[in-house]
Formats: sequence, structure tokens, C-alpha cells
Amino acid sequence: MHLMSLHAEFEIRSFSGPLGAEVLGLDLSRPLSDDGFRRLHRAHLDHHVLVFRDQHSLTPEQQVALSARFGPLQRHVLKQFALPGHPDVLIVSNVIENGQPIGLGDAGHFWHSDLSYKPRPSLGSFLHAQELPSEGGDTLFANQHLAYETLPQALKQAVTGRFAEHWYLARYAELQQRSPWRPNLSPEQIAEVPPAVHPVVRTHPENGRPALFVSEHFTTRVLDLPEDESRALLDELFRHSTQPEFVYRHRWRAGDLVFWDNRSVVHLATGCPDHLRRRLHRTTIEGDVPV
Repeated sequence: MHLMSLHAEFEIRSFSGPLGAEVLGLDLSRPLSDDGFRRLHRAHLDHHVLVFRDQHSLTPEQQVALSARFGPLQRHVLKQFALPGHPDVLIVSNVIENGQPIGLGDAGHFWHSDLSYKPRPSLGSFLHAQELPSEGGDTLFANQHLAYETLPQALKQAVTGRFAEHWYLARYAELQQRSPWRPNLSPEQIAEVPPAVHPVVRTHPENGRPALFVSEHFTTRVLDLPEDESRALLDELFRHSTQPEFVYRHRWRAGDLVFWDNRSVVHLATGCPDHLRRRLHRTTIEGDVPV
């Protein structure tokens, strides 16, 4: 880790790996100046994942307000797992109360970019630790700019100009069989998440760099290819895109708030033992139509 910038308000230290930076000396429960916001915005584009330490005082209202400075917020289709009184906040938790899950306990079981199955996928997500297990619970982030840049030439040619389908329900039944946290979806919820089609390689709307935009969780097929060729191509892309040299592993600490760019990374929850409580609050910002 080395010091990237120093400011009277806070400092940003990049991690030594392929992405990520730590923001130190900033209390997000206090008003953030326009200059401070511009610095965070720039750092988010430069590092793709920002880790804010010691945000113990941050309230759900403040998390929503901070998120909304980056754009309109998106609500998850599983509205029953919204924080009561805060429809823009999704509870990510394995906690069971009165026989019912209080949140989405298996969020991130497969590599994915949040809400890639929407016509306007997410710009980014904020995740705020509320209660952490004594072991496990890490989150992995993989840099998809690097994944694209390091594609073998034949693979680059194979994906150029291609489009793929993303569908929320792609692995939903599989997840339901694995865990107690996935409720049956109502017809209204199913109608809310029809498949969406996006480029396999998207150009980031703010930094202009190409990135792979497929994931094992939501990407079902590459259009205009036979099923076997589509599956083989996607499997190759999935393997390539999440190699260790592209990955930052976040080990959560009490009070952490993490902000990642869903346009340039995919992420994976590594899970924790079922008997250890884990609870976090997620807000998600709407992005652009991928091009």
C-alpha cells in the first residue's frame, strides 16, 4: 500500500494489488464538501473499489443520501428484504428471526455485477457492515478492465461486437435448493426482471476503458451462437475474468463501508459458517445503458 494523495479532509491509499484503495480520515456521517465528493468520484473511477474505514456512525439515511449523490437509486426485486422504513436499503444477512430470514443471506454466491440483468445496470453499490462473523465473510472483487486487456487475441476477436443475455432468474432455482434465504417470487416480481441484452465488452461511460461484462450468475447465453459454442465461450470468459491476479480480497472490519464500480468489476461473497451472524446494508446506484 502506498500513499496516493493527502488532503486536510482525508487521504486515499491505493492497495498494492490490481484494484482498490482505502479512504482514511473521513467520517461520512458528516457533510462531505463538493471538493471532497469530486475527489471520491475520481478515486472511484481510478481504483474501482473504495474502502472507507471506521464508519460506525453512518446511518441508513446518510448512506442513502451519499449514494444518491452519484445517481438515482435502484431497488432490489426482493423488496421483502428492504430495511424497514428504508426501501432503498437492502439487508444482506444470514440471520433468521422467528423462523424467517431478515435479509438476502446468499447474496453474491456466484461471481456477478449487481443488477446486470436490468436495462440500466448498476453504476455501483455501497455495502456497510453492521454485524460481522468472527471468521469468513470476505468479498472478492475482480478487475474486468484487466480481464479484457489480457484476453488472448483469439478470444478478443470472438467477443468483439457480441451481445449476451443477462437474466435474474438464471440460477435462482439452484440457489433456492442451496439455502433457506431465497423466497418464491410472485408473478409481479418475475415480471419485474425480464432478460436484458448487453454487450459482452462494454465501454465504461466515465473512464472510456473497455471491460468484460459477463458473469457466471446472470449471463445465460451469447446471442447469435449455437448453444454449445455460447456455453464454451462463456465458460472460458468466466475462468479468465476471475483469475487471482485480477482480484482484491476484502477482509471486513467493523465499521467498513465499501463502494465498488459494477461497470468495471465483478464480485463474489466467500460465505461464512451458518451459525455466525452477518448483516450488512446495501444501496445500489443506477447506471447507464451499456455500450
